[in-house]
Amino acid sequence: MIIEEWVRHIAESRFENFDTEVVEQTKYRIIDVVGCMIGGANAPGCSMVRDLVKEWGGQPQATILVHGVKAPAHNVAMVNSIMARSFDYEVVSIHGDHVSATTVPTAIAVAEWKHIGGKEFITALILGDDITTRLRDASNYIPDMNWEASGTMNRFGTTAIAGKLLGLNEHQMLNAFGIILDQLAGSFQSYKDGAHCFKLPQGLSARDGIITAELANKGWTGVKDPLLSKCGYFALYCQTYHTEILTKELGKKFYADCKFKPYPSCDGIHSTIECTLNLVNEHDIKVEDIDEVTVNVAPARRDSTLGQPFRIGDFPQVNALFNLRYNVANVLVRKGVKLEHFTEEFIRDPKVFDLTKKVTIISTIPSDKLRTAEVTVRMKDGREHFAHVAAPKGDPIEKPLTKEEIEEKFRTNVAFSKTVTNENAEAALDMLKNLEEIDDITKVVKLLVAQ
Repeated sequence: MIIEEWVRHIAESRFENFDTEVVEQTKYRIIDVVGCMIGGANAPGCSMVRDLVKEWGGQPQATILVHGVKAPAHNVAMVNSIMARSFDYEVVSIHGDHVSATTVPTAIAVAEWKHIGGKEFITALILGDDITTRLRDASNYIPDMNWEASGTMNRFGTTAIAGKLLGLNEHQMLNAFGIILDQLAGSFQSYKDGAHCFKLPQGLSARDGIITAELANKGWTGVKDPLLSKCGYFALYCQTYHTEILTKELGKKFYADCKFKPYPSCDGIHSTIECTLNLVNEHDIKVEDIDEVTVNVAPARRDSTLGQPFRIGDFPQVNALFNLRYNVANVLVRKGVKLEHFTEEFIRDPKVFDLTKKVTIISTIPSDKLRTAEVTVRMKDGREHFAHVAAPKGDPIEKPLTKEEIEEKFRTNVAFSKTVTNENAEAALDMLKNLEEIDDITKVVKLLVAQ
């Protein structure tokens, strides 16, 4: 069975199996997500979850970053994952799926708990990311399925990570994958409704992977084939699928998130943001002189939550993060994109809100050109300014971020957060860049708590 091949692969893999490029990419995913955890530490909704975890209490196994709260590893992983996703800023897959904001916090929490070193940490993370991304590609997954990938596929990855770091044997790991099948969940309705729970599937996936590995370690049994049995993952969640992807070049090629975001907000908005940035950088556009703004995107973008009229609901941040009109208006008004632009004070700015009403979304771009966008700004005097972007900055093939840019993004998150000192942040960054040399992840975690 495929699941048995996965289990053997996880058990047999060692740090020495990975080439330098795979290790380097993994370290920069960690850097990116840790930065986003710091940047999102005090984002709306995070304090509610953090306070709840404090009320629950329990063994002080791991640390909620920035805040320094000690709690059981599974609850810490949940909070840290939610913090990392808060501005939708962290590295994503080529398809825009969010894996690393779940897997990295999972690995950090268990590694701190068990005082694990950098090589073991990196090994577990590579394996979890690889399995999750292979599962995504094999699933023929598209958001139109209406279930949320981070609450379903990510749980297999976090189970692999926690199981590897806890030292499960092959029999226990097989049971762990069988147990996680009963915990899969996630819906896109939270995006449509603008609710806090858009980032909860990520956190629960981090939590449940650890709990599942612990249950298997205690002797719990699970479904024998959680992937291909009659009521397994593919039967429950996928209309079509290609299982050969699950094991093709397993152990030789490692899949993972690879699109490092230069801007906060949904990946599907970034080409539009870049078009608008190009316009404000090239032309002296005064907001009061704008007559109309036309955004041209693929039909899937126009017809999704992204293309809806901008409204401010109970959770303004998610309304802004997932709306084309807000992001275009924001850039036109503020001539840039910053994390603070996705805080309530900025979101409620009447100047931005009024401009969103002048933004029209159309779709003459082919449906398979999801990365492409065009923006036309028509002025009251009849002039038109036009920009076209085929793929946004951060695209791993055409416009990848450099290591230096990813490090600067880490610093941007730290500066926005105003919590962790610059000195500690730089020391942690240096450790993360040389993570394979660290003998205990706790050394890094201690630097990532506000003084």
